[in-house]
Amino acid sequence: MKKNLGPKPFIYPLPVLIVSTYGEDGTPDAMNVAYGGILNAARLQINIGVRHKTSDNIKLRKEFTVGIADQANIVPADYVGIVSGHDVPDKMEKSGWHIKKSESVDAPVIEELPLTLECRVEEINQYDKTLRIVAEIVNVVADESVLDEEGNVDADKLQAISYDPSTKAYRVLGQKVGQAFADGNALVEQE
Repeated sequence: MKKNLGPKPFIYPLPVLIVSTYGEDGTPDAMNVAYGGILNAARLQINIGVRHKTSDNIKLRKEFTVGIADQANIVPADYVGIVSGHDVPDKMEKSGWHIKKSESVDAPVIEELPLTLECRVEEINQYDKTLRIVAEIVNVVADESVLDEEGNVDADKLQAISYDPSTKAYRVLGQKVGQAFADGNALVEQE
């Protein structure tokens, strides 16, 4: 039997995205964003509230980075999601993360996060009190510790976390259970 739960953001997994920007005065800022994802091979979308310091910074600079939060960084990743850059201007220092400037966009890269997408804004739309930001992925920076022998990201090494909106928990992505573009061939062969 199925039960109706009403309109809820229950898509699994929801990545924990750390969106980093520079403010008007060059101060680095970051926030934890759960509502975002890939649009196509070279674009992503994030959805953030209009009241955030990060929203102001993105509108101003039109560039940002998206770090993929991992299990080793749960505490600072959660911290930048619950503390506003409007209230705590030095929140990046307090997070314990180290910042370097991106080589591709006008935005910071958090050195502790093993995978970072460097992005340039293509469009911003406002819906009620939320901004939908579409951006081109200009470059991806990966720590060698999360790459396999061929130079591809190894999800097991990455230990990316996801947000569970039902229980408000962080979860590590699980084990490999199949092979994309291959397992379905078992049904193709039956045709």
